[in-house]
Amino acid sequence: MRRLVPEPLLSMVLLLAWLMLNGSASVGHLLIGAALALALPLLTARWRPGRPRLSQGGVAIRLAGTVLVDIVRSNLVVARLILGDEARIQPRFVWFPLAIRDPHGIVLLAGIITLTPGTLSADLSDDRRHLLIHAFNVDADAAATALIADIRSRYEAPLIRIFEGVPER
Repeated sequence: MRRLVPEPLLSMVLLLAWLMLNGSASVGHLLIGAALALALPLLTARWRPGRPRLSQGGVAIRLAGTVLVDIVRSNLVVARLILGDEARIQPRFVWFPLAIRDPHGIVLLAGIITLTPGTLSADLSDDRRHLLIHAFNVDADAAATALIADIRSRYEAPLIRIFEGVPER
């Protein structure tokens, strides 16, 4: 059974997404959705890294809360900047040196950065040691350093604990 459905959760999500996108649970859509839900995980298996080893669920819950609060705060800051004097906005690219090595953690960090208004993950270096971030408003080297420190403490450190099992200090 595992060979036919290597990722049961992914297959279920794909099937549900197909049905929701089509707005129908007709027999035809169920059959097409089921075929896609079975075929796509099989066809993409070699490009997926191994399963993540997750630990410290409490850290994950606190991280989720932090991200949600930061999204709301960032929305307000970005709205204020956009509605204010355009000349005050100082966009900039910043290379973030990664301490996290787990590929799932890196993807989640890039996603968190992109979800937070005002920042966007733009690229990952070939050696997976630096993440290029576009920041909407970073006016000086000191601000770039502060952005790096903030991302490291608020997002990367908890992700390291969650994906690499490093205990809290």
